[in-house]
Amino acid sequence: MTQKKYLSLILILGSLVALGPFSIDMYLPGFKAIARDLLTTESRVSWSLSSYFIGLSAGQLLYGPLLDRFGRKKPLYVGLAVYVLASAGCVLVKDIDTFIWLRFLQALGGCSAGVAAIAMVRDLFPVKDNAKVFSLLMLVLGVSPMIAPTVGGYVTVAFGWHAVFLILLVLGLINLAASWLWLPEVYKADTSMSLKPKPIISNFLAVLREPQFSTYAIAGALAFAGLFVYVTSSPVLFMSIFNVGEKTYGWIFALLSVGFIGGSQVNTLLLKKFKSEQLIYAALSGQAATAIIFLAGSIGGWFGLTETILLLFIFLSCLGITNPNAAALSMAPFSRNAGSASSMMGALQMGLGAFASACIGFFEQQTVLPMVSIMAATSLLGLGVLARFRASQRAANDPGLPGCS
Repeated sequence: MTQKKYLSLILILGSLVALGPFSIDMYLPGFKAIARDLLTTESRVSWSLSSYFIGLSAGQLLYGPLLDRFGRKKPLYVGLAVYVLASAGCVLVKDIDTFIWLRFLQALGGCSAGVAAIAMVRDLFPVKDNAKVFSLLMLVLGVSPMIAPTVGGYVTVAFGWHAVFLILLVLGLINLAASWLWLPEVYKADTSMSLKPKPIISNFLAVLREPQFSTYAIAGALAFAGLFVYVTSSPVLFMSIFNVGEKTYGWIFALLSVGFIGGSQVNTLLLKKFKSEQLIYAALSGQAATAIIFLAGSIGGWFGLTETILLLFIFLSCLGITNPNAAALSMAPFSRNAGSASSMMGALQMGLGAFASACIGFFEQQTVLPMVSIMAATSLLGLGVLARFRASQRAANDPGLPGCS
């Protein structure tokens, strides 16, 4: 593969991956305007974000079988077409209930882009390059949430919130055209794969029964749950507990995003000397250790704003290394049903992350302890999953160990 071809594929896959974060974050600054124009409350408008996440979670499992059965591109085309039509509906919508349903459909269609992009990494690149490609895609995922709300804010002020969805519509069309014209289909449709519920469930169970997948997908999802918890808690943490202003909070959020992005890019350099198995274990160990120190200091009341930012920066930097290696190692055993594996990995990540962040609501949020406790718990659980897998591998490779024959 030529360097030009390599870069063009990365660019297209990155654009597909970025569609999700832009669709989530770009309209957030327009909540007040949407509530005013649709004669409702901001709380009611927030349901459109919830419906988007529901559509995103459902789509993770929907597209896996479709991508394996029909090839990667046909389901991608259909999904992007649904996304474009739903975005057009959001531009023209007149009531909040319709808007909430359109956001669900937008997510259900747009989800095809992320799932297909992850599956196609396995199709288009050698296994040894997968972790490096995933690190580049993590760069896109890290930068997009920093850019999207800022762009959305300027667009909303200048042209109104409807223009945000017009931009998303155009982005959907660009992705559809780029996928049609320049993205190769190297995976042949598997006509033997049934779309009946029982075979689909059996296929997902077969993916989960692959020890390498279940280990790294679950460990990676548990590690990534820390990011969900941090994002959910960060407004209260910084603006209520530490009393920083909205502009300062934005700069802090951007700085901490640099930690996550930087970790994913350092990972590409580390992969030249170390294996993904070594990196994920070291990074998740660092993530867990940081969370434990953070928890102990929070209980003791030792940390102020500076120390909190520093510890979160280290935690997110470790996560930037953990995440791409978890994705690469999870997908490595699959070629025939990489779509199902990709969607299952996404569903695990979304499900565990959403559950962890929802747990924040059960605690009094005027303290840092709920956030840090859950971050420590998920990191330690993820590390435990990895440690158990490593122990089982050592036992299998050494017949002299007790219990092995």
